[in-house]
Amino acid sequence: MGKVDDVIVIGGGVIGCSIAYQLAGRGLAVTVLERGRLGGEATAAAAGMLGAQAEMNETGPLFQLSRWSRSLFPQLAEELAALTGVGIGLVREGLLHLAMDEVQERELRGRAALQQAAGEPAAWLDAAEAARLEPALSRGLRGALYLPEDGQVEAPQLARALAAGAALRGAHLREYTQVRELLVERGRVVGVLTDDGPRYAERVVAAAGVWSGRLLGGIGAELPLVPVKGECFSVLAPPGLLRRTLFTPGCYIVPKAGGRLVVGATMVPGSYDRRVSLAGVAGLMQTAQRLLPAIGEAEWERAWTGLRPQSADGLPYLGAVPGYEGLYVAAGHYRNGILLAPATGVWLAALVAGGPAEAAELLAREERQRTGASSWAAACRAERLTVAAPVGAGEGA
Repeated sequence: MGKVDDVIVIGGGVIGCSIAYQLAGRGLAVTVLERGRLGGEATAAAAGMLGAQAEMNETGPLFQLSRWSRSLFPQLAEELAALTGVGIGLVREGLLHLAMDEVQERELRGRAALQQAAGEPAAWLDAAEAARLEPALSRGLRGALYLPEDGQVEAPQLARALAAGAALRGAHLREYTQVRELLVERGRVVGVLTDDGPRYAERVVAAAGVWSGRLLGGIGAELPLVPVKGECFSVLAPPGLLRRTLFTPGCYIVPKAGGRLVVGATMVPGSYDRRVSLAGVAGLMQTAQRLLPAIGEAEWERAWTGLRPQSADGLPYLGAVPGYEGLYVAAGHYRNGILLAPATGVWLAALVAGGPAEAAELLAREERQRTGASSWAAACRAERLTVAAPVGAGEGA
């Protein structure tokens, strides 16, 4: 057996890099294995919204995890900038969840009350009040739910900063390294088999997005993940046209530096097709112009797709994989990978490096600080996986 790392992290997207950054900060010997470029899959396609409240219609586990993770961004942004010199483009201008009709207005008014009761700032604005915040909005709106704490980052920059920070803390990052299978001995995962041969570690974390399901399936752990194709496009508008993220079912518009606007995203479940469809982009264009008519005069930039990993119940899988000592998973973040990256890194590092007791104490501290916090860790636990009889001694995935 060759060199043995403390931890191998499979997947070099924003989730894998966040976990590696936190583990390396604890002094562990960490190697990240990425099948392509670091941050080149779902992370590269993300608009970077930090919508902890935007899509939440209940104050359940995902809401609790999301708002904790959102709260970690300001300190993380400062820390990464000081360590690496890379800014993550954190913008805290808030988000407007727009109502196009009376039904949506009733729903959003209810969400405002629900989130206020949970201790989060949220306010219903009528059409005139919304227009005072964003003068370019359509005059045909009923109003908007204003969420001042929801923000955004530059997703590729976040991944780049986390990767750079992990490397500066001593982690090894290997691009274009395909993991073919997990290596198992007597019910314990001892490493991985790559195209370049075996690599060994005391612990392995599967954080490879939608491909995590295939990897764990090889050892009998059923991880139900479905790829959901999302199409997006960007345009160049006059700077200052829009300051806050706009959101409505089926469409969002995220303002970036220099007048760039990112518009997304379609949802095509079960598709690995990376091609951009005319129908998908046309539908987004139509909705975007209903929300922000002046976007029709913007200059076209480009279009792209990404594959988002969706779990069966909409919650990510976080934690130890039952039946296999030394194996952990962090996958299934779906549309919230960027938002949940900081909390996922902190939580997995506590669990992997410190064990269940430290992870439980971390959770207890977080819940004491937030109104109505629930045990999201129990809901997201990896024990939801269905695991067959463990692979025998010496067998691989």
